[in-house]
Amino acid sequence: MEIDVKKTAVIFKAFCDENRVKILQMLQSGEKCACKLLEEMNITQPTLSHHMKILCDSGIVEGRKEGKWMYYSISRAGVEIARQYFDELTNVDCPDDPCSEECKCK
Repeated sequence: MEIDVKKTAVIFKAFCDENRVKILQMLQSGEKCACKLLEEMNITQPTLSHHMKILCDSGIVEGRKEGKWMYYSISRAGVEIARQYFDELTNVDCPDDPCSEECKCK
């Protein structure tokens, strides 16, 4: 798999803030209205919008508008892409091809 470096940076930026991690924890139980996130987070609407833009740009979260409110949920497809990028980035190449019994990467 060929990694898109810019996309990878955008994805992992989503995990680099305590507020965004808290938002992801809240979304684990299902879709939430922005109004509910605002209540739970005790932050301003512009601050929430900033965090949600980063999460949505990463593909980890998706939003849909209903009336005047936005509803957010974790994107399974986005999570799978992040997982693949993480796995690819943390894959250690073995100097032996194929790995021998003495290889330390096992």
